Amino acid sequence: MASVRIREAKEGDCGDILRLIRELADFEKLSDQVKISEEALRADGFGDNPFYHCLVAEILPAPGKLLGQGIGSKIIKKVAEVALDKGCSQFRLAVLDWNQRAMDLYKALGAQDLTEAEGWHFFCFQGEATRKLAGK
Repeated sequence: MASVRIREAKEGDCGDILRLIRELADFEKLSDQVKISEEALRADGFGDNPFYHCLVAEILPAPGKLLGQGIGSKIIKKVAEVALDKGCSQFRLAVLDWNQRAMDLYKALGAQDLTEAEGWHFFCFQGEATRKLAGK
């Protein structure tokens, strides 16, 4: 079984964080949507008023596949711990409709699928739409 250590991200992790963002975008067939730079990650996450909180999972794999070793569960449990420690009453995850493995994991851990249960759809304003709304 793989060994997992989950820790708070440090500013020096931004290069690896960006690499992982790009790898995830490739996996989700959305690589053209990655618009952030390492410098922006540093400024947004490690300045005086950070916009995001990041954890890093350091995984020392055992021989064989990583799938099915409980790594995802450990990560989600740590996110829940940090959320409660930060005073949050909930946290939300976004998953593409074809990623059934992730949806099954989240449901098994007790998450409610808001699309199924309440009909929620998530929307995003980007680029020109954002500028137009802001009058810029």
